[in-house]
Amino acid sequence: MEGVVVVHGGAGVVTDDRAEACRAGVKRAAAQGARVLAAGGSAVDAVEAAVALLEDDPNFNAGVGSVLNADGDIEQDALVMDGSRLAAGAVSCVRNIANPVLLARLVMDKTSHAMLTGSGAAEFARSLGVPEVPAEQLETPRSRQRWEKNRRPDPQRHPDELHGTVGAVALDRSGNLACATSTGGMTNKMVGRVGDTPCIGSGGYADNELGAVSTTGDGESIMRVVLARLVLFNVQQGMSLEEAADSALSHMTARVGGTAGLVLLAPDGRWAARCNSLRMSWAAASPGAALLHYGLERGEILTEPAPPVPLTGPGLGAGPKQ
Repeated sequence: MEGVVVVHGGAGVVTDDRAEACRAGVKRAAAQGARVLAAGGSAVDAVEAAVALLEDDPNFNAGVGSVLNADGDIEQDALVMDGSRLAAGAVSCVRNIANPVLLARLVMDKTSHAMLTGSGAAEFARSLGVPEVPAEQLETPRSRQRWEKNRRPDPQRHPDELHGTVGAVALDRSGNLACATSTGGMTNKMVGRVGDTPCIGSGGYADNELGAVSTTGDGESIMRVVLARLVLFNVQQGMSLEEAADSALSHMTARVGGTAGLVLLAPDGRWAARCNSLRMSWAAASPGAALLHYGLERGEILTEPAPPVPLTGPGLGAGPKQ
C-alpha cells in the first residue's frame, strides 16, 4: 500500500455560506498529504503538511482564522504523534505562530519533552529561528465578529458554534501511522485555557499496533473521556472502526455531554470519519488513487476524481525546517 491521509476541518456548526469553502479546504489538505506520501514522505510529514495547509486557510479555526480568547487575543494549541515510536510533541497557549503544528513537530524531534506551553514554547521557537507573526495576521474579520458577538449573552447561540479544530491521520508506505491536530480553541475562552487538542490520547493518538485518531469538538468533554485513546481501546475489543468511533462518541455525550467528531485510520489502511455533531468537514486521499472521498453532513460519504495538487505550503515531506 502506498498510504492514505484522512483530514478533518472541525466538528460543530458549519454554516451554509461556509460549507463549500470548508469542503474545498479539506479536499486540498487530503490531496496535499497524499502527494507528500507519493514523494516518499513519512506519515508524520504527511499529517504535518496537511494540517499546515489547513492552518493557512482562514476558513478553519487554526493558524490564520483562529478564534479569540476573552481578552481578544489568539492562543493556539497543536499536537503531533508518531505511531512508530509513540513519540509526541505538543504546544499550548502559543501566540504569534502561523503554523503551530510545525512547532509541535519540533518539540517532538528536537527536545526530550512531550509538551511546551506559553512563554516556554515561545522561547523554544525563537531559539530555532521559527518566525513570529503579528497577531493581526492570524485574525480574520469573522473571528473578530464572533468574539464581539459572544461577549454579549445570547440565548439563541448554539454551543457548537464554539467548536472547531483541524487534524489529520496518515499511513505511509512503510506501515507507519501518525496524527496531528491544531486549533485556536474556543471563542472567548479564558486566558490560558488549554483544551483537548495538545493532550496525548484526547486530541489525538497514534500507535502502529492500534491505529491513529485525530479528534475535534467539545474539548472539555473530549478530555474527560480521553476520546482518541478510547476509540482505539474499542478497536482493540474487536469493534469495527465505525462502531469504535460511534460507541466512544455516544459514551462521551452520555457521561459528560458535548459533541465531537474524529477521523480514524487502521494499520491496514481502513479509515473512518465520524461525528455526533451537526456537521464535520473531512476528506481522505491515497497516492495514485482515482477517487478522493469527502463529506460534511453526518454520515455523508461523497467521491470525486482525485485531482493533481501542486506541492505548496510548509512542511512538505522534508521533516522539521530547523
